[in-house]
Amino acid sequence: MKMRYEHAPDIQQRVLKIARVLRMDYVNPARVICIRSYGSTARALARIWAFPKIFQVALNFKPYYIIEVISHLFDRLDEVEQDKTLIHELLHVPKTFSGGLVPHAYFDKRIDRKTVEELYRRYISQIHAESG
Repeated sequence: MKMRYEHAPDIQQRVLKIARVLRMDYVNPARVICIRSYGSTARALARIWAFPKIFQVALNFKPYYIIEVISHLFDRLDEVEQDKTLIHELLHVPKTFSGGLVPHAYFDKRIDRKTVEELYRRYISQIHAESG
């Protein structure tokens, strides 16, 4: 199957809601784009792509991030696991929103299951507080 990409407005809304609820104020909603891919052989559920600094400078562009969900893997997940996956990808965006990516292990912090679970619990708690 040939690789195909399409904009994913459903994922875009969820990502921006997660960033808002978790107070990731450094995430610029105008410069995060969500894409659904088809035909990928990747084993990842989703990936985040950064617009490298050299391209930013050469083309006079600001930093952008693309969150790609791999359709045949991501779409099979239940909503909870999808949200956790999106939280994981958002954790790779640095607080400077510079166009770089935060690695899975940096200084004394980790982007791992434990961190994602803690943030997911906070996300759900905040959603309930907002609606109640």
